[in-house]
Amino acid sequence: MTNRPIKALIYCRVSSKKQTNGGGLHSQEHRCRRYALSKGYEVEAVFPDDVSGAGDFMKRPGMVALLAYLDAQSHESYVVIFDDLKRFARDTIFHWSLRHKLAEYNATVECLNFNFEDTPEGEFVETIVAAQGQLERQQNRRQTLQKMKARLEKGFAVFQAPVGYKYVKSKSGGKELVFNEPVASILRDALEGFASGRFQTKAEVAHFLNDFPDVPRGPSGVVSRSRIDEIFTRVIYAGYIEHEPWGVSLRKGQHEGLISYETYQLIQKRLKGRAHAPARKNINADFPLRGFVACECGKPYTAAWSKGGSGKRHPYYTCQNKGCAHCGKSIRRDIVEGQFEDILKALTPSEALMAVAKKMFNKLWSYRWESQKSRRAFLETEFAKVDRKIEMLLDRIVDANSSTVMNAFEKKIKTLEDEKIILQEKIAECEHPSKGRDETYRTAMEFLSKPYELWTSGVLENQRAVLKLAFADRLTYVRDKGYRTAKTTLPFKHLGDFCAQKVKMVGPHRLELWTYRL
Repeated sequence: MTNRPIKALIYCRVSSKKQTNGGGLHSQEHRCRRYALSKGYEVEAVFPDDVSGAGDFMKRPGMVALLAYLDAQSHESYVVIFDDLKRFARDTIFHWSLRHKLAEYNATVECLNFNFEDTPEGEFVETIVAAQGQLERQQNRRQTLQKMKARLEKGFAVFQAPVGYKYVKSKSGGKELVFNEPVASILRDALEGFASGRFQTKAEVAHFLNDFPDVPRGPSGVVSRSRIDEIFTRVIYAGYIEHEPWGVSLRKGQHEGLISYETYQLIQKRLKGRAHAPARKNINADFPLRGFVACECGKPYTAAWSKGGSGKRHPYYTCQNKGCAHCGKSIRRDIVEGQFEDILKALTPSEALMAVAKKMFNKLWSYRWESQKSRRAFLETEFAKVDRKIEMLLDRIVDANSSTVMNAFEKKIKTLEDEKIILQEKIAECEHPSKGRDETYRTAMEFLSKPYELWTSGVLENQRAVLKLAFADRLTYVRDKGYRTAKTTLPFKHLGDFCAQKVKMVGPHRLELWTYRL
């Protein structure tokens, strides 16, 4: 029994998962195995960790596994070997807590770079070395945070890359954010869609994003509502940097924003507005006109599936207004939606009319571009006014004695600062529009030329876009008569008026008669 080798366990640790890609863990294990061999120990198991040594050791999976192993083998005595005292713990309190915990399992500790001595002097030296490790850790953390804060103050992102972005090496040193396509374009569409009202609820945005496999999912396998909230409330998507816990105020970032700051503000207003009921896929997808088409009493129709005597389900639109003479009476879905499709077909312009619209668009674009100088001058004047208001409020804060008044001034200044950012973006767009003429024309003309095709695509987002962009108000459906005259939006209204005009050439004799009289 005296020749039985001493059993040993090896503990290795690096500070983060990134460091596992190097040879840190392997080199520590190699050194510990050589040490055990020189001592004649028999290595029974190795326990690696890739988390920080600060704080509670029970938060380190490798150490928890090691203690559980000792507990299961309580009849055995082990030597726990580790490479350096810093690998053991980098917190003085938890260093001694861990030492006492190992002693409870009758385990001794041995370190390649430190000799443990069971004497008052030995414990004193061990405490000093452990405290030195804690000091180094805290100093490293302070330096890291200082560098990160300095990067933030310069407009560089330093935390984990948000969805739609990735980090690349910067020419000026360090890393910078760039778009991660195709996720960036998908996310831009979702953000702008919610800001414009194309998506009425966050649930609809989540449904839209879940249709794209490239968008990162959560543990549940879908884009969660919490992820939507995170995306909607992060100013980094507007091209700005802010981190209040570190005192870093809002500033222009060194990365390109997915959306404008104005769009970001619209999203925040929508989030703070009245709560919307969650979108129900089974209802909205089956009844896209639900809530948009109103009964003659003025209340929007609801919709539902109804079971017939044969057990088959039938789709109906119904008025639920108790004060209406048609309350509870249903109209078949194919009638309501069929007549609506007839309206869309009538809205679709001819090829000749689209050619005219193209010429009108080009003239309008040229006029708009020529008027940018005067627009820029106006915006710069407004910018100067806002700047003066901020200076006046800052002067009043200095003289204020009440904290309530000071808080009110600060809120007003924050509002004015947001207004300045939006004005800056508009001034910049006067020289470099966010979208060129060709891109703007293509998007607008595609919608104007085929609203019926978009509707019959069956995609709920396209159908909602048609309702919002083609009609200025709800449609009213009268039972047994059909739809009343639809109020269309400005582009369709002008195209319709142009198409409805009856123009004839005046005969030459009439012109001569009129000229003679003159």
